[in-house]
Amino acid sequence: MSWQNVSFLTDASHAEPMCDALLEAGALSACIEDADAGTPDEQPQFGEPGSINTPGWEHSKIVVLLEPDADAAAVLGEAARAIGLAATPAFSIEALAEQNWVQLTQSQFDPIRVSERLWIVPSWHESPDPAAINLILDPGMAFGTGSHPTTRLCLEWLERNVSAGDTVLDYGCGSGILAIAAARLGAAHVAGVDIDPQAVEAAKANAERNGVTALLADSAAPVAGEYDVVVANILSNPLRVLAPAICAHVRAGGRLALSGILREQADEIVAIYAPWIPLQVADLREDWVCLAGIKP
Repeated sequence: MSWQNVSFLTDASHAEPMCDALLEAGALSACIEDADAGTPDEQPQFGEPGSINTPGWEHSKIVVLLEPDADAAAVLGEAARAIGLAATPAFSIEALAEQNWVQLTQSQFDPIRVSERLWIVPSWHESPDPAAINLILDPGMAFGTGSHPTTRLCLEWLERNVSAGDTVLDYGCGSGILAIAAARLGAAHVAGVDIDPQAVEAAKANAERNGVTALLADSAAPVAGEYDVVVANILSNPLRVLAPAICAHVRAGGRLALSGILREQADEIVAIYAPWIPLQVADLREDWVCLAGIKP
């Protein structure tokens, strides 16, 4: 069986109303894409907290999934009339063969080698190196699968800096990958905190899957105390605001690592943290840096 994949162009003001109308008219799904994606005119939609982005793409592409026997022209015409358009937009149709979508999605995620002894392995894969430290982690709702440069930077830093018996705090834990890695690297006590309750639940499930005991909590009930190692892989705006709170969790002589920072933001973050902890660039990958330092 082949489904119908229908696509057409519109503008930012009509994109969302058109998608809603298409679903009312019988479409199985409708999504909005940047029609200029992959070109110099591509427009980012998501910035850091506190930044302002113009919602929607002025050159929008709507992709609609229809039943095999649906009348595409009729569905689009009904949706267009519902939002006050005088004419049905010009569209194209591609056949979309039925597939095992779970298997197709899983095939896009292979094990990631972080270092000689550290791997990130999706649960449906065999480990390429059973003797290594294998972090079992599936892509999910929470950030941190090991593929993003900032996560890799933090994992590599933890491998170099976590010693047996350390206490570790993952500030903004996301999927829990950094907390789990710290525990597997020998930390005696690991905690994590995140503003997103769904991330906390994902982190708890991932910790259990990896046989790791960690104190993982919503930031509404913040983790207390000081730690030998604190790592925060978030974004530069919250890192600015949270500097006093993050530094307060690092014991004297303890280590702090920050990531989620673009190269051009590094000097400003170093200056902000200077009253508590002197930081310097520990590593960089692509346009991202990891800042680290020891609390006096």
